[in-house]
Amino acid sequence: IIMFDRVLRSKTVVTPNSTGSAAIAIKNGIIEGIFPFDEVLESKEDLTLIEALLPGVVDTHVHINEPGRTEWEGFTTATNAAAAGGVTTLIDMPLNSIPPTVSVDALKTKQAAAKDKCRVDVGFWGGAIPGNLTHLIPLQNSGVFGFKSFLLHSGVDEFPAISLPELKEAMNTLAPVDGLLIIHAEDDSTISNSPSPNSKNYEDFLNSRPRSAENIAIANVIDLAQETGARVHILHLSSAEALEMIIKAKAAGIKISAETCPHYLSLSAEEVSEGLTQYKCCPPIREQENQDRLWEGVLTGVIDFIASDHSPCTPDLKVPELGDFQKAWGGISSLELGLSIIWTAGARYNITLSDLAQWLSTKPAQFAGVSGKGSISVGNDADIIAFDPEHVRQIDAAKLHHRNPVSPYNGKHLRGYVTHTWLRGTLIYQQGEFKSAPQGKFLNKGVRV
Repeated sequence: IIMFDRVLRSKTVVTPNSTGSAAIAIKNGIIEGIFPFDEVLESKEDLTLIEALLPGVVDTHVHINEPGRTEWEGFTTATNAAAAGGVTTLIDMPLNSIPPTVSVDALKTKQAAAKDKCRVDVGFWGGAIPGNLTHLIPLQNSGVFGFKSFLLHSGVDEFPAISLPELKEAMNTLAPVDGLLIIHAEDDSTISNSPSPNSKNYEDFLNSRPRSAENIAIANVIDLAQETGARVHILHLSSAEALEMIIKAKAAGIKISAETCPHYLSLSAEEVSEGLTQYKCCPPIREQENQDRLWEGVLTGVIDFIASDHSPCTPDLKVPELGDFQKAWGGISSLELGLSIIWTAGARYNITLSDLAQWLSTKPAQFAGVSGKGSISVGNDADIIAFDPEHVRQIDAAKLHHRNPVSPYNGKHLRGYVTHTWLRGTLIYQQGEFKSAPQGKFLNKGVRV
């Protein structure tokens, strides 16, 4: 008889093939077996949960900013927020930290800053910027999951935008080794030629970052991907007009995927009153009719998955006293809230817990090449969360765990709540309390830790 370390039982267990009652048997941090709910199993701990059991969220788009801008966000606060929101794996973006992750040395600097601070497992993206072409393959060999590029100013000078010819060179470098380019797709010249008055009016801000800027940039990326055979990914898609292009590109065999974010699926331009700069992000939150079409993209699989684009800053950078959308830092912090936001916003489409698991865990893990994560499957890491789908709470930004209490969700009511989080079989969070010392590991693409 096998003695398991822990058995988790629930009447609602979400696996890739079904949602129903089951007992999950865990040993040495791995899911060893999935049994009928009332199977008699030998274990050191046997818990029956009233909540649903889902795979831990894999959030592939998180800006942690340490070292260099740790006052914006750091590994301690970000991974605390992750654990509280059911995120058991995250992949950190290469910019907003100093130095940005554009060389192996910079990656080592970031990992040294993160050492012993991570409550969940953490992987890293590299950056593709002008002049670092020779660093791409060494970074890939050091385990980064792919390379981020901006087609316009990134917001920070140490991570410059890449031109289309340079992007093509990066694609030609990475295509032979199946490298992945993840792209902030907004066209620089379109935005440069759009009116951008200093204004408290959200419509003025929307007009300064039009849908056409995204559409043109995505069309350019598709052309280059077709030419080079490289694998490309569109980050934080906000223009629903681009969906048709992505459908055609996929049908033509171009290696392209796309994500959108909780804020684009839950917030709309119509609700942003004058000066509410906590709603500012780039590309922007657009109109309700655009949101409806983005949902259609998610429901039909044109949009591959959902990631937070957690992009925090200190409260003063949102210039609340001015309410000026041009001057405010663009970014929304929702690392801890993704499951609840999507569950709440998706209610009008009758989405299921299985949908949540697919969009927030399984698909992002498959996309990025995160081994042993993303589903409750035998052989995978026992990254499991208990989720109460009926629990409604009012969000108080001051009580969220990310570093700075700025959030457009402050005061909103969200449905669905994570009560427990297990990382590789160890309970790390329960009902508002952290239950163990940080034991997150660094992840490398395609490699089991």
